[in-house]
Amino acid sequence: MKTRQTVQQVPHTIDGKTRMVPIRVDAPAPPRDWDNLVLNGVTGIAALVLTASVVWSTASIGDLLSRAVVEPAAYGAAVVFDLAWIACMAIEWLARYDEDRAALPRRAGHVMLLLAMLAVGAHGKVAGYWEIGLIGAAVSALAKGLWTVVLRHQTPPLDARTRAWIQGELADAGASLALIPVRRQLQRAQAQVSAERAAIAGPDSGSADPDRPDESADDPDAEVIGIRPGAVTTKDAVRIAWDSGVRDDEAAARYVAKTTGKAPSPDTVARYMRLLRNGMAS
Repeated sequence: MKTRQTVQQVPHTIDGKTRMVPIRVDAPAPPRDWDNLVLNGVTGIAALVLTASVVWSTASIGDLLSRAVVEPAAYGAAVVFDLAWIACMAIEWLARYDEDRAALPRRAGHVMLLLAMLAVGAHGKVAGYWEIGLIGAAVSALAKGLWTVVLRHQTPPLDARTRAWIQGELADAGASLALIPVRRQLQRAQAQVSAERAAIAGPDSGSADPDRPDESADDPDAEVIGIRPGAVTTKDAVRIAWDSGVRDDEAAARYVAKTTGKAPSPDTVARYMRLLRNGMAS
């Protein structure tokens, strides 16, 4: 039986004190994983074939396009033909657990591969060697086919219920991500509404904002007194400054003083800014 050197932790006692110390011991070596070695070899072959396909297609299509444009632009456009279906194949791999999402990049990859093969074949025809054009086009098809086989082999099969469960989990995560920009839009809209109400109220307006609820006594800003009914408060001004990108307490205090017409308490401004930084302000 084959063995290999490995390190183990064993207890060792000196003067009645025991510590775990490392020692080297011979342990049975695990059998060679031939399946993994073969898969790695096939993946390497597929990568080599893909590289050769990109080089051949770029050279062929670039030579074809260089008849009408300068060579840097021709070869730059030529490499797009293969990179397009390769990118679709990568997206198909990322969506391997969701067959519905993987269908679109799979179909798009087939269409882009066909366009690349037609371009390579057209180069062979224009050059007077249509046989070479057909063989060159087959190189891209072989590369795409080989990678399709490799990726399908590594894609685990899932039953319908498992796929539905995964889709539900992804939907929940997507909903949480979608709410982030929505909340930002709502905050910006609310800030604009507050600023608009403050501008419309004017200095002589004496009516309170009917849409503004009364604040409870235990609210964090209960001690803040509005300059006039219906006008923007210190809290509103701090919120508007925050939504405008102000993150410094002193800059926010200057904005509040300019907006409300009265110098606010630095501690009050700092408290509101701290709540905004912690995401606790409403």
